[in-house]
Amino acid sequence: MSICSSLARKFPKLTIIGEEDLPSEDVDQELIEDGQWEEILKQPCPSQYSTIKEEDLVVWVDPLDGTKEYTEGLLDNVTVLIGIAYEGKAIAGIINQPYYNYQNNEKQKLREYKNEAKAGPDAVLGRTIWGVLGLGAFGFQLKEVPAGKHIVTTTRSHSNKLVTDCVTAMNPDDVLRVGGAGNKIIQLIEGKASAYIFASPGCKKWDTCAPEVILHAMGGKLTDIHGNALQYNKDVKHMNSAGVLATLRNYDYYASRVPESVKNALVP
Repeated sequence: MSICSSLARKFPKLTIIGEEDLPSEDVDQELIEDGQWEEILKQPCPSQYSTIKEEDLVVWVDPLDGTKEYTEGLLDNVTVLIGIAYEGKAIAGIINQPYYNYQNNEKQKLREYKNEAKAGPDAVLGRTIWGVLGLGAFGFQLKEVPAGKHIVTTTRSHSNKLVTDCVTAMNPDDVLRVGGAGNKIIQLIEGKASAYIFASPGCKKWDTCAPEVILHAMGGKLTDIHGNALQYNKDVKHMNSAGVLATLRNYDYYASRVPESVKNALVP
């Protein structure tokens, strides 16, 4: 309610598509955010976007990505995703991790309670990663998986034979199973995984729009399992029916190993 209503009030001509039903007109004023982030406004707008009209933008919102993990207390899997698309292409995105550092935060509170330490930087809870194509991505420290290591991140709670077959075909050194599309893209840009593979029609456009921008802004690549770019115009179907393949580097290595049986089963 807060995200969609705040955006709709400030930018009434936007098309906003969210995982949850869009709120009605009468929203509690306390939920309306009318401020702005000066750090972003200091940045130059990439010239290719300087003449974009508000009504040409589509905003894809997932207010809680990693829902199952959230209910199980795996709070570091949870993200809030806001992606902005123009002419069907994802061009700007925000990944907020409301519980980033929550384990350190809890330890810090415990130490303070025992008078063992004063609040330090470790206690900061939450962070926001954001990016714009042509400008870059910010709010994190880029790291890469060591050369020659193939670490695949995939779904924790929506697996099936297709997903498993595709992951196995990559001949990975290690497989991470975590929740949330936003969380998996963060693993790619922070050097925890080298490929995000989800050979199933489970995830939606609001799961991939924002994370795709962050990855592309750092030189990575996100497509469906066939290698097709995802489209984000307002009339597109919401389901990413041909799955997701994403990497920060060495995209072709992983794309070339997707089994034909998997491709045949997933129709774009």
